[in-house]
Amino acid sequence: MSTGPLHGLRIFDLTRILAGPTCTQILGDLGADIIKIERPGAGDDTRKFAPPFLKDDQGRDTDESAYFASANRNKRSITLDLTQAKGQQVAHRLIGKSDVLVENFKTGGLAKYGLGYDQLKDTYPGLVYCSITGFGHTGPYAKRPGYDVLIQGMGGFMSVTGDPDGDPQKAGIPISDLMAGMYAAVAINAALRHRELTGQGQFLDIGMLDTTTAMLSIMGANYLATGEVPPRLGNAHPNIVPYQSFPTADGDIVLAVGNDAQFARFCDLAGCTELTEDERFATNGSRVQNRQIIVPILRDIIKQKSSKFWLEGLQERSVSCGPINRLDQVFADEQVQAREMQLKMPHPVAGDKPIDLIASPIRMSETPTSYRYPPPLLGQHTDQVLREVGEFTDAEISDLRQQGII
Repeated sequence: MSTGPLHGLRIFDLTRILAGPTCTQILGDLGADIIKIERPGAGDDTRKFAPPFLKDDQGRDTDESAYFASANRNKRSITLDLTQAKGQQVAHRLIGKSDVLVENFKTGGLAKYGLGYDQLKDTYPGLVYCSITGFGHTGPYAKRPGYDVLIQGMGGFMSVTGDPDGDPQKAGIPISDLMAGMYAAVAINAALRHRELTGQGQFLDIGMLDTTTAMLSIMGANYLATGEVPPRLGNAHPNIVPYQSFPTADGDIVLAVGNDAQFARFCDLAGCTELTEDERFATNGSRVQNRQIIVPILRDIIKQKSSKFWLEGLQERSVSCGPINRLDQVFADEQVQAREMQLKMPHPVAGDKPIDLIASPIRMSETPTSYRYPPPLLGQHTDQVLREVGEFTDAEISDLRQQGII
């Protein structure tokens, strides 16, 4: 039974890979009924993005990829061949019972199946239609395919990421895909509010290059304010010093000194209070201007003591700092565990042992997120959805299966 703030909302999900599935998983966690449309016999491309695979209760690999599982919780999977006219007719019956359509085909890709926005808007005037593409539906790049690493590069993200003396770096996660999905989820909720007020659906055009450009945030604002192209700073901050990682005697820590009072308390613990009296370092502005001088001094000081010394001492003095955790340490962290960020769900291939997923970070007091469906098997819910949503008879479903439509 669906619960959550989006309970009763139905989404016709034509997404695959990561940006689109991230969007619809967010909405599914909030209670929406997500009907995921997949190609018969193949499904979402990420079903083959493996290893690693999910494990069964004996610790053996299954046929289900961890990649697919990461973004497809709370969805019902049906297989449907949209290249055939009857498949398109089935799609129309399901779209007519849906509130939102989300797709991440190449720009114009669904029009050849009669499923573009302009082909649907008059028949379904209340439909919210969200298209997620690499470059959006306008501009000279509109027809190009978009891939996360390509967008990270074109959107400037890689130019400000990485060691100053090394190569440009992408993020360790597919950040352009993920942020496009998040922006799309926000836009869909705003469009639903507009429909609630007016009864009118609309077209949402989410381009990954746009969302990555928007994600430049302070780096982009710094450039626009000065006209100066920002350099790569590694783990340092463009506007705050010290605000980066430092090696200790036995590891590494992150030090995030947010104001001059914290810097003074750091210097007190470190035994270098003379730095606060030096006009080159007394204020954050002067430390930013003299980062090439102050950072090496701090590195020499911090590497003399253990990580435990710094973490415990700085936390006692309310100076922001923390460890650099590996993923095993992240999920073992008492705060992460207290917030229940590791989710266990039963899965058809896992037997008696549940699979582990990352939970939603959204916490709502009155309408909490819910976990109703594990990442589905390919076509697992085809018959159920066709009967329940499309009101197909058993005979119609049998005929569609014999013709290879589902």
